[in-house]
Amino acid sequence: MPDNDLVAQRRRKLDELAALGVAPYNVDFKPDATLEQARRRLVDWETEHPADAQDAQEASGPREGPRVAVAGRIAQLRPQGRMAFAHIEDEDTRLQVWLKSDRLGEQQWEVVKLLDLGDIVGVRGPMVRTRRGEPSVLADEVTLLVKALRPPPEKWHGLQDTETRLRKRYLDLLSNVEQRRHFATRSRIVKSVRDTLDKRGYLEVETPILQLLAGGASARPFRTHWNALDTDVYLRIAIELHLKRLLVGGYRRVYEIGRVFRNEGLSPRHNPEFTMLEAYEAYGDYHTMRELTEAIIVEAANAIGPLPPSDGAGEAPRDNPLVRRLEGKPLDLTPPFRAARMAELIGERVGFDPVQAWDDGTLRQRAEEIGVVLGPGMGDGAVFMEIYEQRVEHTLWDPTFVLDYPAEVTPLARRRKDDPRFVERFELVVAGRELANAFSELNDPIDQRRRFEEQVRKRAAGDEEAPPLDEDFLEAIETGMPPAGGLGIGIDRLVMLLTDSPAIREVLLFPQMRPQPAETRSGGGGDAQ
Repeated sequence: MPDNDLVAQRRRKLDELAALGVAPYNVDFKPDATLEQARRRLVDWETEHPADAQDAQEASGPREGPRVAVAGRIAQLRPQGRMAFAHIEDEDTRLQVWLKSDRLGEQQWEVVKLLDLGDIVGVRGPMVRTRRGEPSVLADEVTLLVKALRPPPEKWHGLQDTETRLRKRYLDLLSNVEQRRHFATRSRIVKSVRDTLDKRGYLEVETPILQLLAGGASARPFRTHWNALDTDVYLRIAIELHLKRLLVGGYRRVYEIGRVFRNEGLSPRHNPEFTMLEAYEAYGDYHTMRELTEAIIVEAANAIGPLPPSDGAGEAPRDNPLVRRLEGKPLDLTPPFRAARMAELIGERVGFDPVQAWDDGTLRQRAEEIGVVLGPGMGDGAVFMEIYEQRVEHTLWDPTFVLDYPAEVTPLARRRKDDPRFVERFELVVAGRELANAFSELNDPIDQRRRFEEQVRKRAAGDEEAPPLDEDFLEAIETGMPPAGGLGIGIDRLVMLLTDSPAIREVLLFPQMRPQPAETRSGGGGDAQ
């Protein structure tokens, strides 16, 4: 039956319910147990009141256990004459309800006859076991809480259409308990990240999302207008600069887990709105941040436990939470992770020493000889970075701390003393994905101003992602910022890694989607993200 006909049929049932004096959207029912708690109450009661042979011989019906009041959405409904069986679901459990006309009475039985899949009901009655041994609520009272006007997705196979799954995530969750558990896993990962930082003495803070200048990273910001002050403001592209101000203010360890916005396209690893962890520790450096990064990832993997059972061939062991599976291949997160300088990794992959080529003035030539695509006006530092990104990064499967980036592409990190062309920075790369980024933070205000001015020149030359000069931040570090280590971890990518999710949209409850034509005409609808 077409959806419009089903909706019309269900609307007619609203009229029939009204004729019975039954409210289709009731707020007066209060459950006293979840469905799982109701199951456990029955098991506990059976343990305390074991059945004997005399009970079984004299019983004219099921043994009635503890009384419960439960609520859930109807996932299955099987009428059988003057009796019906229903399965209701809450967040993570399904429980059978046994509906008998002689026990409910005629008025409530008429309500039962008007129930549909997707309706939400409250049920009161004793817990029992059917002849097949299934825990059930033997209903004495049924209260209609919500009459669903639209049918739920087909239950047995879940919601299959990817576009609908993402645009109407509530249907995806409704049809698939595993999806609900999947996103609950994300919450456990975020909690573990907080626990790791909290027990190390980091203070969680909140900093502005709307900013007069969008700095701290190279990215195009979203711009909006502040009507009261008649000025443009930007959604933040990073959390960094405000957290560093807090180090100036005297805090030693601070962090924030928050939303960050970058005006870029959609891809399997990019969403314009995403969740970032940034953490800063005074008197630390990028080695301090390496230890912290490793701890965050290892403790998060332990928090969500081993891999679930799977029929996949060649899968990783299921008893070790640090051995995951990603893209069908084992991935070992057992510490310590490998650490190597970027120059070393480039040399292993392309067969020449990139630092020597830089010294000789042949770096650009050597890069072009191995097919690296370069843009006009790139300095040697940017060329060095392009060689790494195009020839090396995607080949790193096991967790690898890539150390010491060119200063040209990292304006906020401290220079290496032995070679100031490079800075004390690492990225953690896992399965070819950038997962974490950390610096020994630059706290020299003179060098910082010089690097900001270089970014301004790039911006004036047409680089829309180059950050503007933030005079207020420069004044802050001129006041004196202690030496520090700073870390950023993309929470969405961490969840992708630990849940073997192929795309970022699979770990976001409501990912950004291209507007549908109708949404564009109406100025944005409920399904547009």
